[in-house]
Amino acid sequence: MAEDGRRAVEDDRGPGAAYQVFVVMENLLDKLNLLNYEEEILAKHNMRCLSRYYFVSSPYLVSNPGEQFYMFTIIAAWLINVAGRPFTQPQEYDEPNATVSNILAELRALGVKVDFPPSKLKSGSGEYVCLVLDQLADQALRKRGFSFKRPNYPTEGAEEEYVMEDDAELTLSKVEEELIEEADDDDDENVIDLEALKLRTTHTETESSSKPNEILVSTVDVAEWNLEVERVLPQLKVTIRTDNKDWRIHLDQMHQHRDKINSSFREAKNYLDKLQEDIGKTLGKISSREKYINNQLALQIQEYRIAQAQLREVKEEYQQASRRVTEKTRVLAEISEELEKVKQETEEKVSILADGAPVVKIKQSLTTLKQEIIQMDVRIGVIQHTLLQAKLKEKSNMTHDMHPTNIPEPAARPFS
Repeated sequence: MAEDGRRAVEDDRGPGAAYQVFVVMENLLDKLNLLNYEEEILAKHNMRCLSRYYFVSSPYLVSNPGEQFYMFTIIAAWLINVAGRPFTQPQEYDEPNATVSNILAELRALGVKVDFPPSKLKSGSGEYVCLVLDQLADQALRKRGFSFKRPNYPTEGAEEEYVMEDDAELTLSKVEEELIEEADDDDDENVIDLEALKLRTTHTETESSSKPNEILVSTVDVAEWNLEVERVLPQLKVTIRTDNKDWRIHLDQMHQHRDKINSSFREAKNYLDKLQEDIGKTLGKISSREKYINNQLALQIQEYRIAQAQLREVKEEYQQASRRVTEKTRVLAEISEELEKVKQETEEKVSILADGAPVVKIKQSLTTLKQEIIQMDVRIGVIQHTLLQAKLKEKSNMTHDMHPTNIPEPAARPFS
């Protein structure tokens, strides 16, 4: 909607409104030169002069928003100070929104109406930037006592008109007739010198008046005269070239165009009036037909609205059911995942139980254990026998020590 409104405003302003900013920028630069901005502001900040379209926003111009915004702020601050209002010089690190708001506040204080948002100035270029600087420049010039005056145009003197003698007029009439007959010849041929012709005619009249009593007798041969006429005749042509820069021609063209526009406008106005009348009648018919259709279809429209309400309810129920189905689907996916884990664990246990390798290993271990037990029993028996012999020998030695008589020792019997 805002874009449509902006386009409507541009249409009301005319097709040349898009280029008005170029004119405003040129006028602004002239005003800044009158205020001597180069020495008072640019020299202090060591900046170069502005170009003719520095603050113009256009896709055909190179833009630098940061530099342009800083230049806009320092020039605006300088103009406000020149206009008699104290204003602090902005710095590069200042908040842009605050700086723009302060500039617009000073502009309102100077009596200038501001009907656009501050965000239009943050880009540092565009129509509103040029407008603000132009208004501030006007206030600064008014403060310094400068005013523009109407230009004084010099009066143009009456153009001298050369009046030719009868003989020259006769010669020109003949030349014009020949020019009409030979219109297809080149335009770059020699042009007759009217001044020389006038002087020659005057000189001839003077000579004739100086000798009024003598009888003039021609001594020129007729054939030679005809040859000379044929030789000179192509050069006796007058080529009148129109100067496109002449203001009279432009004025005549403007009057012609104005008459054509007025005549065309009268014809077009009749057609447009008739077209407007036809459109009005058609709109009236359409309005009456629309009312008739609405009255005839009132019941169907009511039923349609009821059906729409029911459809909305069904859609809401469908959405709720869809949400429940989605929740159930999520729960089912979790349960399925847990079931897969249980199945995998069960399969692993079944595979372990069905495998006979552990049983074989157990049997082999039992056999090995039995063999080791047998060997251990044998070793225990040998150790017990050795221990018994040692005890018996020790006992016999003790008995021998207690009874040192010679008692014949019994013969040793084999161990059974």
